[in-house]
Amino acid sequence: MLIPAALLLLIFNLYPLWGISIAFVKYNPVVGVMHSPFVGLEHFVRFFSSRLASEIIRNTLMIAIGKTIVVQLVAIVFALMLHDARIPALRRVVQSATTLPHFLSWVITGGIMVQFLGSTGPLNQAGAGLGFPRVSFLGSSALFPFILILSEAWKEFGWSAVIYFAALANINPELHEAAAVDGAGRWVRLWAVIIPGIMPIIALMSCLSLGGILNAGFEQVLVLINPLVSETGEILDTFVYRVGLLEGQFSFAAAVGLFKSSVGFLLILLSYWLAERFANYRIF
Repeated sequence: MLIPAALLLLIFNLYPLWGISIAFVKYNPVVGVMHSPFVGLEHFVRFFSSRLASEIIRNTLMIAIGKTIVVQLVAIVFALMLHDARIPALRRVVQSATTLPHFLSWVITGGIMVQFLGSTGPLNQAGAGLGFPRVSFLGSSALFPFILILSEAWKEFGWSAVIYFAALANINPELHEAAAVDGAGRWVRLWAVIIPGIMPIIALMSCLSLGGILNAGFEQVLVLINPLVSETGEILDTFVYRVGLLEGQFSFAAAVGLFKSSVGFLLILLSYWLAERFANYRIF
């Protein structure tokens, strides 16, 4: 019974690891990896000695950390607000409406954002009508990272809140009743009962999100980035795509991708250790 699963693991997960060797040679597609000249760590040295390395790593970390913090905060606040909704039908409608954007691809969402945030889009039209100057939202290096973070929060907060809804539903109702009998108001129950009740889930999600800290959103950035904002919008994934597939520097792109994957693997190990340490969560 294990043979099919083992074969799938071997073919699609273990055998492709042979491609890592491309990062250590000057790859020539005509002669293949085995006959391409070996260059060792030359591609890694080239990347880290360039001025782009610090810029791209900074952008990746800033965007990824910003997304993680903002999405989780918005999801927690939204779950707390919706949990107190008095009308169940309204709660279901609002939850469904806020979860829907998660299932839209960034091609669709990016097209909507380009139209909405463009110089002739509704946002600039409304601002111009109120006397404000037009703003190039997607052409400003200073604004672009924040647009990525806020648009990610808008798209994902409803889906991220689902697990917090489940955590809120698992809080023992007797704790709320005991606090109410003691004269605790809504705000006191929030800080004394609700927040401590979901704190293990908050700690768990925060720890597990550390493993994906270098994933700043390839599809989103690829759809929205342009030459005007590449200074603050270029991340590791889009750099690998541009250098490897568009410019044909396969070995250099493979080296950068291997660096990202190696750091990500170490962060995943760290995240599971933190999850076990602070949230008592183990997968094996």
